[in-house]
Amino acid sequence: MSNLRDILRNHLKEKLARGEVAASMTVRLTRSIEIAQIAATAGFDTLYVDVEHNTLSIESTAQICIAAQALGVTPLVRVPANTPDYICRLLDGGAMGVIAPHVRTAEDAVRIVSYAKFPPFGERGAGGALPHYQYRSFPQPEANAAMNDATMVVVMMEAVAALENVEAIAAVPGIDLLLVGTNDLCNEMGITGQFDHPNVRDAFTRTIAACRKHGKHVGIGGLASRPDLMTEYVRLGARYVSTGTDLAFLLTETARKAKFVREIGL
Repeated sequence: MSNLRDILRNHLKEKLARGEVAASMTVRLTRSIEIAQIAATAGFDTLYVDVEHNTLSIESTAQICIAAQALGVTPLVRVPANTPDYICRLLDGGAMGVIAPHVRTAEDAVRIVSYAKFPPFGERGAGGALPHYQYRSFPQPEANAAMNDATMVVVMMEAVAALENVEAIAAVPGIDLLLVGTNDLCNEMGITGQFDHPNVRDAFTRTIAACRKHGKHVGIGGLASRPDLMTEYVRLGARYVSTGTDLAFLLTETARKAKFVREIGL
């Protein structure tokens, strides 16, 4: 029988632990498993299904996650609410981690970890033979420990209060990555769309410093249109880069092709 920890390998987590930069794509449009193969073929390390900002069902999300995991693309899910009915069900369905939005305090982060982790580190309930295990049966203590190690907990830094509490949030055991959500953060700061604003740079530098102190990773979100800023923050220490959505990729390329054909006739 295969070793459970080999089956449960989280390639994203391993890559971040090596200090390498990981490329992520966001799924908002696609409802079927083909997007997992596209992500793998394109060379993405991870994808996350954004259930907060679309109408994807739990069933469709789980299917995409299962397909991605089988291809070595780590599947994460951005949940619509930081509640056990979303976090536990999506993790049981095939996600290798959750992205929790609108985190503001260390207490918020502690609760999210408790929902995502099995005892003794959390209160996640036993779900039997999960897709992560290839539906095989393993002793419960072994399964819980392996899944706790493999499951990632990502918290969104998209609120001013989160920045004020960044040290405490980064110190929470079980948190793996703090993902700066630049768009929502700018909205809260009253500087919508001003990605060059000093407050944005301060948000990233403070988050990077706190994560470096507490052994956590930093992610870049909302800057797909600004490769210059993504490059700057990677050089400062960020290691997870959200590159854009499937919808944006499709629109960009189709618009380019249509423009090309229109210009032929000029």
